[in-house]
Amino acid sequence: MARLSVQFLGSGDAFGSGGRYQSCMLVESEDLCFLIDCGASSLIALKRWRIDPSRIDAILVTHLHGDHFGGIPFFILEAQLVSKRTKPLLVAGPPGLELRLRQAMEVFFPGSSTVQQRFAVEFIELEEGKTTRLRSLRITPYKAVHPSGAPSYALRVNCSGKIIAYSGDTEWTEELIQAAQGADLFICEAYFFSKKIKYHLDYETLVAHRAQLGCHRLVVTHMSEDMLGRLRFLDVEAAFDGKRVEL
Repeated sequence: MARLSVQFLGSGDAFGSGGRYQSCMLVESEDLCFLIDCGASSLIALKRWRIDPSRIDAILVTHLHGDHFGGIPFFILEAQLVSKRTKPLLVAGPPGLELRLRQAMEVFFPGSSTVQQRFAVEFIELEEGKTTRLRSLRITPYKAVHPSGAPSYALRVNCSGKIIAYSGDTEWTEELIQAAQGADLFICEAYFFSKKIKYHLDYETLVAHRAQLGCHRLVVTHMSEDMLGRLRFLDVEAAFDGKRVEL
Protein backbone atom coordinates (compact mmCIF):
# COMPACT_ATOMS: atom_id res chain seq x y z
CA MET A 1 0.00 0.00 0.00
CA ALA A 2 1.28 3.47 -0.90
CA ARG A 3 2.64 5.58 1.93
CA LEU A 4 1.13 8.88 2.92
CA SER A 5 2.79 11.84 4.62
CA VAL A 6 1.04 14.50 6.70
CA GLN A 7 2.98 17.58 7.79
CA PHE A 8 1.62 20.22 10.15
CA LEU A 9 2.62 23.48 8.50
CA GLY A 10 0.48 25.37 11.02
CA SER A 11 -0.82 24.01 14.31
CA GLY A 12 -1.84 27.22 16.03
CA ASP A 13 -5.07 29.01 16.84
CA ALA A 14 -6.42 32.24 15.37
CA PHE A 15 -4.26 34.36 17.66
CA GLY A 16 -0.78 32.98 17.01
CA SER A 17 -0.53 31.37 20.45
CA GLY A 18 2.98 30.09 21.06
CA GLY A 19 4.17 31.84 17.89
CA ARG A 20 2.56 29.10 15.81
CA TYR A 21 1.19 29.44 12.30
CA GLN A 22 -2.54 29.07 11.74
CA SER A 23 -4.24 25.83 10.71
CA CYS A 24 -2.69 24.19 7.66
CA MET A 25 -1.71 20.60 6.95
CA LEU A 26 0.17 19.31 3.92
CA VAL A 27 -0.75 15.81 2.72
CA GLU A 28 1.43 14.07 0.14
CA SER A 29 0.78 10.78 -1.60
CA GLU A 30 2.45 9.27 -4.65
CA ASP A 31 0.14 11.12 -7.04
CA LEU A 32 -1.30 14.06 -5.13
CA CYS A 33 -0.23 16.95 -2.92
CA PHE A 34 -2.90 18.93 -1.08
CA LEU A 35 -3.59 21.19 1.89
CA ILE A 36 -6.22 20.70 4.54
CA ASP A 37 -7.14 24.23 5.62
CA CYS A 38 -5.11 27.25 4.64
CA GLY A 39 -5.10 29.84 7.42
CA ALA A 40 -3.98 33.41 6.83
CA SER A 41 -0.34 32.60 7.63
CA SER A 42 -0.14 29.49 5.45
CA LEU A 43 1.84 30.93 2.54
CA ILE A 44 4.49 32.02 5.05
CA ALA A 45 4.45 28.52 6.53
CA LEU A 46 4.86 26.89 3.12
CA LYS A 47 7.93 29.00 2.46
CA ARG A 48 9.24 28.49 6.00
CA TRP A 49 9.32 24.74 5.31
CA ARG A 50 10.66 25.25 1.75
CA ILE A 51 7.59 23.81 0.05
CA ASP A 52 6.96 25.09 -3.46
CA PRO A 53 3.31 26.27 -3.55
CA SER A 54 3.13 25.16 -7.19
CA ARG A 55 3.24 21.56 -6.01
CA ILE A 56 -0.15 21.90 -4.33
CA ASP A 57 -2.93 20.28 -6.38
CA ALA A 58 -5.86 21.08 -4.10
CA ILE A 59 -6.92 22.90 -0.94
CA LEU A 60 -9.64 21.42 1.29
CA VAL A 61 -11.36 23.83 3.68
CA THR A 62 -13.27 22.95 6.85
CA HIS A 63 -14.95 26.32 7.44
CA LEU A 64 -14.90 29.96 6.48
CA HIS A 65 -12.99 31.62 9.30
CA GLY A 66 -9.81 33.50 8.43
CA ASP A 67 -7.50 31.22 10.39
CA HIS A 68 -8.71 28.29 8.25
CA PHE A 69 -9.23 29.75 4.76
CA GLY A 70 -7.74 33.26 4.89
CA GLY A 71 -4.46 32.21 3.30
CA ILE A 72 -6.05 31.28 -0.02
CA PRO A 73 -6.14 34.86 -1.45
CA PHE A 74 -2.38 35.14 -0.82
CA PHE A 75 -1.82 31.65 -2.24
CA ILE A 76 -3.66 32.54 -5.47
CA LEU A 77 -1.91 35.89 -5.89
CA GLU A 78 1.50 34.33 -5.27
CA ALA A 79 0.70 31.64 -7.81
CA GLN A 80 -0.18 34.27 -10.40
CA LEU A 81 2.54 36.86 -9.76
CA VAL A 82 5.49 34.96 -8.30
CA SER A 83 5.36 31.24 -9.01
CA LYS A 84 3.80 31.78 -12.46
CA ARG A 85 1.62 28.74 -11.90
CA THR A 86 -0.01 27.04 -14.89
CA LYS A 87 -1.30 23.85 -13.21
CA PRO A 88 -5.02 23.90 -12.30
CA LEU A 89 -5.96 24.30 -8.63
CA LEU A 90 -8.91 22.63 -6.92
CA VAL A 91 -10.44 24.40 -3.92
CA ALA A 92 -13.12 22.43 -2.04
CA GLY A 93 -15.11 23.39 1.02
CA PRO A 94 -18.49 24.43 2.38
CA PRO A 95 -21.19 26.09 0.29
CA GLY A 96 -20.40 29.78 -0.11
CA LEU A 97 -16.63 29.24 -0.26
CA GLU A 98 -16.13 30.78 -3.71
CA LEU A 99 -18.14 33.91 -2.92
CA ARG A 100 -16.47 34.43 0.46
CA LEU A 101 -13.04 33.96 -1.08
CA ARG A 102 -13.71 36.48 -3.81
CA GLN A 103 -15.01 38.94 -1.22
CA ALA A 104 -11.88 38.45 0.85
CA MET A 105 -9.66 39.04 -2.17
CA GLU A 106 -11.49 42.30 -2.88
CA VAL A 107 -11.02 43.45 0.71
CA PHE A 108 -7.31 42.60 0.73
CA PHE A 109 -6.42 43.54 -2.85
CA PRO A 110 -9.23 45.38 -4.72
CA GLY A 111 -9.63 44.13 -8.27
CA SER A 112 -7.71 40.91 -7.64
CA SER A 113 -10.74 38.62 -7.83
CA THR A 114 -11.43 39.55 -11.46
CA VAL A 115 -7.87 39.18 -12.80
CA GLN A 116 -7.59 36.55 -15.54
CA GLN A 117 -5.21 33.93 -14.16
CA ARG A 118 -2.79 31.73 -16.06
CA PHE A 119 -4.21 28.71 -14.27
CA ALA A 120 -7.73 27.43 -13.73
CA VAL A 121 -9.24 27.49 -10.24
CA GLU A 122 -12.08 25.04 -9.78
CA PHE A 123 -14.35 25.42 -6.75
CA ILE A 124 -16.14 22.39 -5.38
CA GLU A 125 -18.90 22.74 -2.78
CA LEU A 126 -18.93 19.83 -0.34
CA GLU A 127 -22.33 18.64 0.86
CA GLU A 128 -22.77 17.48 4.43
CA GLY A 129 -22.78 13.68 4.71
CA LYS A 130 -22.13 13.14 1.00
CA THR A 131 -18.87 11.68 -0.27
CA THR A 132 -17.28 13.68 -3.07
CA ARG A 133 -14.54 12.28 -5.29
CA LEU A 134 -11.76 14.69 -6.27
CA ARG A 135 -9.21 12.91 -8.41
CA SER A 136 -7.95 10.10 -6.16
CA LEU A 137 -9.51 11.59 -3.01
CA ARG A 138 -12.83 10.68 -1.42
CA ILE A 139 -13.98 13.41 0.95
CA THR A 140 -16.88 13.18 3.36
CA PRO A 141 -17.86 16.25 5.42
CA TYR A 142 -19.65 15.96 8.76
CA LYS A 143 -21.48 18.78 10.50
CA ALA A 144 -19.40 20.68 13.04
CA VAL A 145 -20.79 22.96 15.75
CA HIS A 146 -18.99 26.20 14.96
CA PRO A 147 -20.82 29.20 13.42
CA SER A 148 -18.89 30.72 10.52
CA GLY A 149 -21.58 32.25 8.31
CA ALA A 150 -21.69 29.02 6.29
CA PRO A 151 -21.71 25.31 7.15
CA SER A 152 -18.70 24.23 9.20
CA TYR A 153 -17.34 20.74 8.72
CA ALA A 154 -15.21 17.99 10.13
CA LEU A 155 -13.62 16.17 7.20
CA ARG A 156 -12.91 12.51 6.52
CA VAL A 157 -10.49 12.09 3.62
CA ASN A 158 -9.64 8.78 1.97
CA CYS A 159 -6.35 9.05 0.09
CA SER A 160 -4.24 6.17 -1.23
CA GLY A 161 -6.09 3.71 0.95
CA LYS A 162 -5.44 5.71 4.13
CA ILE A 163 -8.03 7.71 6.05
CA ILE A 164 -7.29 11.11 7.58
CA ALA A 165 -10.01 12.72 9.68
CA TYR A 166 -9.91 16.29 10.94
CA SER A 167 -12.31 17.96 13.36
CA GLY A 168 -11.90 21.50 12.10
CA ASP A 169 -13.24 23.74 14.87
CA THR A 170 -16.17 22.41 16.86
CA GLU A 171 -17.51 21.71 20.30
CA TRP A 172 -18.10 18.03 21.05
CA THR A 173 -20.57 16.39 18.68
CA GLU A 174 -21.36 12.76 17.91
CA GLU A 175 -20.50 13.57 14.29
CA LEU A 176 -16.83 13.36 15.30
CA ILE A 177 -17.27 9.67 16.02
CA GLN A 178 -18.46 9.08 12.46
CA ALA A 179 -15.65 11.17 11.01
CA ALA A 180 -12.92 9.48 13.07
CA GLN A 181 -14.12 5.86 13.14
CA GLY A 182 -11.36 3.59 11.83
CA ALA A 183 -9.24 6.54 10.65
CA ASP A 184 -5.50 5.97 10.39
CA LEU A 185 -5.06 9.50 11.73
CA PHE A 186 -7.55 11.76 13.50
CA ILE A 187 -6.44 15.36 13.88
CA CYS A 188 -8.56 17.13 16.45
CA GLU A 189 -8.64 20.57 17.97
CA ALA A 190 -8.08 20.85 21.71
CA TYR A 191 -8.38 24.56 22.26
CA PHE A 192 -8.33 24.56 26.06
CA PHE A 193 -7.23 21.90 28.54
CA SER A 194 -10.38 21.80 30.67
CA LYS A 195 -12.19 25.09 30.17
CA LYS A 196 -15.54 24.60 28.43
CA ILE A 197 -16.50 27.23 25.86
CA LYS A 198 -19.10 27.17 23.12
CA TYR A 199 -18.06 26.07 19.64
CA HIS A 200 -14.62 24.71 20.65
CA LEU A 201 -13.38 21.42 22.07
CA ASP A 202 -11.29 21.05 25.22
CA TYR A 203 -8.76 18.29 25.88
CA GLU A 204 -10.59 16.73 28.84
CA THR A 205 -13.81 16.36 26.87
CA LEU A 206 -11.91 14.85 23.95
CA VAL A 207 -10.12 12.19 26.00
CA ALA A 208 -13.37 11.31 27.76
CA HIS A 209 -14.65 10.23 24.34
CA ARG A 210 -11.36 8.73 23.13
CA ALA A 211 -12.56 5.12 23.11
CA GLN A 212 -15.64 6.02 21.06
CA LEU A 213 -13.59 7.63 18.32
CA GLY A 214 -12.11 4.35 17.15
CA CYS A 215 -9.17 5.99 15.36
CA HIS A 216 -5.72 4.42 15.22
CA ARG A 217 -3.78 7.60 15.93
CA LEU A 218 -4.91 10.87 17.51
CA VAL A 219 -3.04 14.17 17.30
CA VAL A 220 -4.36 17.35 18.91
CA THR A 221 -3.89 20.78 17.34
CA HIS A 222 -5.27 24.37 17.31
CA MET A 223 -4.14 24.94 20.89
CA SER A 224 -4.37 28.09 23.00
CA GLU A 225 -1.69 29.30 25.41
CA ASP A 226 -3.58 27.40 28.12
CA MET A 227 -3.09 24.10 26.27
CA LEU A 228 0.47 24.83 25.24
CA GLY A 229 1.37 25.35 28.88
CA ARG A 230 0.06 21.87 29.75
CA LEU A 231 1.59 19.73 27.01
CA ARG A 232 3.51 17.64 29.55
CA PHE A 233 0.21 16.46 31.02
CA LEU A 234 -1.23 15.12 27.76
CA ASP A 235 -1.81 11.42 27.13
CA VAL A 236 -2.08 11.90 23.36
CA GLU A 237 0.22 13.31 20.70
CA ALA A 238 0.32 17.06 20.23
CA ALA A 239 1.03 18.77 16.93
CA PHE A 240 3.73 21.36 16.45
CA ASP A 241 4.66 23.37 13.39
CA GLY A 242 6.74 21.14 11.14
CA LYS A 243 5.65 17.85 12.74
CA ARG A 244 5.44 15.07 10.14
CA VAL A 245 3.34 11.92 10.41
CA GLU A 246 3.95 8.97 8.08
CA LEU A 247 1.02 6.64 7.45
